[in-house]
Amino acid sequence: MTEWLLSIEGTEVGHQVALGLALMAAFLHAVFGALQKGRHDPWLTRGAIDISYMVMAIPFVLFVVPWPEPHMWPIFAAVWVIHVIYKLLQAWAYSKGAYTVVYPVVRGTGPLFTVIGAHLIFGETFTGAQWVGVAVLLAGIFGLAIYNMIFLVSERETLHAALGLAVLTGLFVALYTTYDAYGIRATADPFTFLAWFFMIDGFFMPIVAAVRWSRLAQRPALGPLMARGVIGGLIAPLSFGAIMLATRLDKVGEAAVLRETSTVFAAIIGWLFLKETVGPRRIALMALIALGAVIVEKGG
Repeated sequence: MTEWLLSIEGTEVGHQVALGLALMAAFLHAVFGALQKGRHDPWLTRGAIDISYMVMAIPFVLFVVPWPEPHMWPIFAAVWVIHVIYKLLQAWAYSKGAYTVVYPVVRGTGPLFTVIGAHLIFGETFTGAQWVGVAVLLAGIFGLAIYNMIFLVSERETLHAALGLAVLTGLFVALYTTYDAYGIRATADPFTFLAWFFMIDGFFMPIVAAVRWSRLAQRPALGPLMARGVIGGLIAPLSFGAIMLATRLDKVGEAAVLRETSTVFAAIIGWLFLKETVGPRRIALMALIALGAVIVEKGG
């Protein structure tokens, strides 16, 4: 698998595979986000997810993937710090605002910052048509957030804090997307980066969650919480792994933009499972997001 992936980097086949991986990551990321905003406190859910994928990654680190090159250790350290800050901000934002408001704002600001970062770090450029696609996609994403903010939000008193945290979280989405793309390109075997990332990345949030759980007056049962954590622990490597492989095979900016069709999937999930309303205006905004992604893809 590794040899085949390396052989298609920068080719048309690699571009098509990257497209499929980015769209798969979009769907799975929306599911992942809903898991955090659903039944349990988002801090506890994130801790259960992280310890699950950390344990799952250990056998791959020890017995499957090659050992990281020496220059990878400072890269892993920086990646860990960036992701810790991102997860703290995301959990805080979810605790302050509705999923259908916070998620679109996070995912809308993320690709814009990522496209800029990919240009500065990797020298990537977008065509005029692709910038139109980015504008259309962002209009749909932020339109969806504004619509939800006006008509659906119940947490009015914490709305401004939730929106501010969502924008800041989006900035860190761009930061980790760009830096992780640098990291996965810095090692010979991309699966080495992924396996070690998930083992290292899963260390912090379980500690935060355990402290938070111990201080709750009414502690949720650990069985259902960990069951959700295991599901998230299976989804996270597929979602994150897919987008990271896409950034190695093709342009970082394009992969980041296409991943943000996750907002469409998130709205559908919010409607089906979180009992949040979806009307004709929201359907039109979701269509705008999908149209923007298509323009970005075809305009390259």
